[in-house]
Amino acid sequence: MSLIKHSTTENDFPWWLVALVVIGAGLAVTIIATDLYAQVFSTVVKGIGITIFVTLAAFFLAVVFGLGIALLGLSDNVVLRQIARFYIEVIRGIPILVLLFYIAFVGAPGLVSLYNWVTTPLVSAGWLEPVLVRDFSLVWRAIIALTIGYASFLAEIFRAGIQSVDEGQIEAAKALGLNRYQRFRLIILPQAVRTVFPPLSNDFVSMVKDSSLVSVLGVADITQMAKVYAAGSFRFFETYSIVAYIYLILTVGLSLVLRRIEKAMRRAPAG
Repeated sequence: MSLIKHSTTENDFPWWLVALVVIGAGLAVTIIATDLYAQVFSTVVKGIGITIFVTLAAFFLAVVFGLGIALLGLSDNVVLRQIARFYIEVIRGIPILVLLFYIAFVGAPGLVSLYNWVTTPLVSAGWLEPVLVRDFSLVWRAIIALTIGYASFLAEIFRAGIQSVDEGQIEAAKALGLNRYQRFRLIILPQAVRTVFPPLSNDFVSMVKDSSLVSVLGVADITQMAKVYAAGSFRFFETYSIVAYIYLILTVGLSLVLRRIEKAMRRAPAG
């Protein structure tokens, strides 16, 4: 069987992007020129701040938490490794939507009850007020759920990136007298970042899209604003066309920026 050598698509002219820009420009003109679309857009876009905040907060926390889980999984302690593997396998098997419901309606009330139980003496003394479940913001319930869900996937990305570092360099660092923290900060992490950046970028873009799931909790993001408007006006086609348009702008724009950063990192000298 002959081997077919496929030419790289990296230098291909981005006709797909040209098509998207033309379609996007046409939709922008429609929004400006049509009162109905302009009204829908002005209503839906009010949720963009919540969408961006949820995405950035949840992804930042997921990166920190995921890196911690990855380091536990690479620990010399078998108990810590098993705890990390248990977390990853369990959480990855639960759909994000189910996790959102669980954290919002089971986890959050449980945390509030635990907090009130721990602070009972302070409440009795009049130093603190008891916390109510409704005081736990739905936005932060959604952020915690997305953090827990995505951390399990990011942990595997970090683990693969750390393990991709040449063992010889780590041994050389040991010979130079660097301790474990110094080896990780100076040798492992800078090289691992190059490896994990592309999959991290993909998950970041996915987080933008999955942030729309928080609308099931009534969080006023783009999707929730669209649901409320469409339910009252019955303009489902116009409303969800605008929603798709806004998400495409966010995700495609973000993908292009991250791709630029990735290329710059590949061109930068190692170390």
